[in-house]
Amino acid sequence: MGAYSCMANDVDCYSVDSIVLGEFATVSQQAMLCTATHDYNDPDFRLVTKPIMIGPRAWIGARAFVGPGVKVGEGAVVGAASAVFHDVADWTVVRGNPATQVKQRLMREKDSQMEFRGK
Repeated sequence: MGAYSCMANDVDCYSVDSIVLGEFATVSQQAMLCTATHDYNDPDFRLVTKPIMIGPRAWIGARAFVGPGVKVGEGAVVGAASAVFHDVADWTVVRGNPATQVKQRLMREKDSQMEFRGK
């Protein structure tokens, strides 16, 4: 977990492989980060693991599912209850099942009031 990153209550990390959270990344309540699946073409359903990377300043919404091998880019937002099976580009907002891009995230300048509240 990077500096100032956080996970809310009841986040489920099925961490058979690594899960990395960048600085200031947020994972909201009851989200699931799942680093494993099974090879459905294998008669023994062999376990397949792949790491998850949540980039700096990314936000995973409540009850969202992030699948094995997914990289959520810097500043990206995954909407609540979304299911993510493919990488999410930097500063992109996705939602739904399967998650699809809905817009680019635009950052506003901090105003003096924001800076005051942050101190």
